[in-house]
Amino acid sequence: MSERLADKRRADGTPMRLGPRPLGLHLAAALGSLLSSSTGLPLLRNGLLPWSPALRDRAATLRGELLQAERLPGGADRLGREVDREIRRRIDAVLTGIDRYRRHPYRRDLPDPPVLWREGGSRLLDYGAEDGAAGGGRRAVLFVPSLVNRHYILDLSRDKSLMRWLAGRGLRPLLLDWGTPGPLERRFTLTDYIAGRLDRALDAALRAADGPKGGPKGGPKGGTVPVVGYCMGGLLALGLALRRPRDVAGLALMATPWDFHAEDAATARRVAAFMQPWGPALERWGELPTDALQALFAQLDPLLALKKFSQFARMDPASRAATAFVALEDWLNDGVPLVSGVARDALGGWYGRNDTVAGNWLVAGLPVDPRAVRVPTLALIPERDRIVPPGSALALAAAVPGARALRPPLGHIGMVVSAGAQSAVWEPLADWLAATG
Repeated sequence: MSERLADKRRADGTPMRLGPRPLGLHLAAALGSLLSSSTGLPLLRNGLLPWSPALRDRAATLRGELLQAERLPGGADRLGREVDREIRRRIDAVLTGIDRYRRHPYRRDLPDPPVLWREGGSRLLDYGAEDGAAGGGRRAVLFVPSLVNRHYILDLSRDKSLMRWLAGRGLRPLLLDWGTPGPLERRFTLTDYIAGRLDRALDAALRAADGPKGGPKGGPKGGTVPVVGYCMGGLLALGLALRRPRDVAGLALMATPWDFHAEDAATARRVAAFMQPWGPALERWGELPTDALQALFAQLDPLLALKKFSQFARMDPASRAATAFVALEDWLNDGVPLVSGVARDALGGWYGRNDTVAGNWLVAGLPVDPRAVRVPTLALIPERDRIVPPGSALALAAAVPGARALRPPLGHIGMVVSAGAQSAVWEPLADWLAATG
C-alpha cells in the first residue's frame, strides 16, 4: 500500500491527487493513534490511563471486562493478538481509503460563468448571466468567500451549487473569486482587501445591478445590493457594510466568527502560537503556505482523516456518495496561501488577542463595530460547526442591532453542501434576499 501511495500517476498516465494535504501529517496522526493501542493495553489493564471524567465509568466497565477475559485459558495472549489484528485492519482501511481517493476518476468539470470584473488575481463571477448576456432585471447579490479557501465551495458540483440554485430562483449571484495571491497581493493587509479590492468589487456589482448613476468614489449610487459573506468572508463583508451602508441593501453572515475566545480561548491562543515558527517563512515568502494552513485546521480534529477515509474505503467508488466525498475533499485540498499581513492580523489579532471583541480590529484606521451596522442582517449559525463554534458566531449576531439569527442543525461546510443544506439554509437565505431592500 505504501508504494501505491507514493505513485503519482494513475494507470492511464494521468496525475494522481496529492491529498489529503499535508499527507505526511494525516498519516502520522492516523498511524500513531492506531499503533498506540498496543501500548495502551497494559495501561488499561493496570488502571493507569488518564480518562476524562465523562468516560471514567465506561472505562471502569471496559477494564473489568478485560480482566475477566484474561482470566480465561490463554486469554491474555488471545486478547493481544485480537488487538494487533484490529490495528492492522484499521490501518489497511485508512490507507485503502486514501489510495482510492487519490485514484478516483472524478474531476470537477463545471464551466465558469462569465467574468463581470477582474483585478489582479481576483474575479467577479456572474451566475445570473445567460449565454454571456447581462442578468436582466434579476436581483444582484454579492457573495464574499473566505481568503483561505477557494470560492467554489458555493459552486461545488452539478448536484451541490448554491450559486446555480439561487440563479434558478431568479436571483443574480455574483461570486468573488479572490484568486491565488500574486506579487501585488502578497503586500496586502485586511484593509487592502476590504477597503480596496472588495470595495471595488462592490462597485462592479452595483454597476451590474443598476447601471452607473454617479456618486462618491466614481461608483454607482442609488441602487443597492445585498452582500453575503461565508466564514471569514463574513468578517470582510461586515467591514464592507460598515464602510458602504448606502450601497449595501442587507448583510447575510454565514458561519461568521466574532468572539474567538467564546468557547475555547486556549485553542484560539494555540492557533495564534502556531504562527510563531513560521515567522521567517512569512518574511521571506510573503505568505503562509497552504500546507501550513491545512495543518492548522487539522488541529481541530487530528483524527478526522482516519475516520473519514476509513469510511470512504467502505463506499462503492461508483456511488453518488463516493463522488460527493471526492468533490468535497478535492475542494478542501485545493487551498490557497494566506498573505503574511492577513495571517498576522487574523491569527495573531483575531485568534490570539480577540481583537474583534476588544474593539481593536481596524479597517482603514476605523474600528469594525457591529453595533454600528444599519442594514438588515441575517446570521446563519450552524449548530454543529466545529470550525466556527456557535458561541463565536452568536456573539456577532447579538452585537448587530436587529439581526435575525437562524441555527440550522448542520456543520460548517454542511450548511452549503450537505443533503439538508437546501431546506435549512438555501431556501431561508433565498427568501430573505428576495425580501431585502
